[in-house]
Amino acid sequence: MIDKSKELTASVQLINDRLHFLGKADGNEPVSIDYIPPFGDNLGYTSLELLLLSLSSCIGSAVLLFLRRMNKTISSCEIKAAGQRREEHPTGFRNIDVTILIESPDISDDDMSKVIKLTEDKYCPVYSMIRGTTDVRIRCIVNN
Repeated sequence: MIDKSKELTASVQLINDRLHFLGKADGNEPVSIDYIPPFGDNLGYTSLELLLLSLSSCIGSAVLLFLRRMNKTISSCEIKAAGQRREEHPTGFRNIDVTILIESPDISDDDMSKVIKLTEDKYCPVYSMIRGTTDVRIRCIVNN
C-alpha cells in the first residue's frame, strides 16, 4: 500500500475521440475531465476547475483542522473560489479569490487571521505550489 503522505498516484484515460478523460487517483471514485467546445464536449470538470476545487479543499482542510484544535465550534463551512485567467498562453490563472464562509458562535476575526496565515505560510500544499505564479487572495466571512 502506498503511503499517501509520501507519494500520490493518479491516471487519466481518454474515453472519446476528443478530450474527455476519466481520471482516477488511488482507488477513489473516477472523475470526468473534459474541455469546453470546440475542442471538448464539456462532459466533465476542466483541469482548471479541478485546480480551484483542490485549492479550496486544501485551504478548507487546514483552516478547519486549526480551528478544531483551538476547540472552536463550527456549524457550517463553505469555500468559494473564482479564478481570472490570463489572456496570453499559457492561459492559467492570473489570480484566484477564495472566500471562506463559516458559521461559528466562538470564532473571532483574530482567530481567522492567525489560521489563514498558517494555512498560507505552511500548511496548504496546493497553495504553496501556485504561490509566486498566481496571486491568491483569501478572505473570510464569519457568521456568529
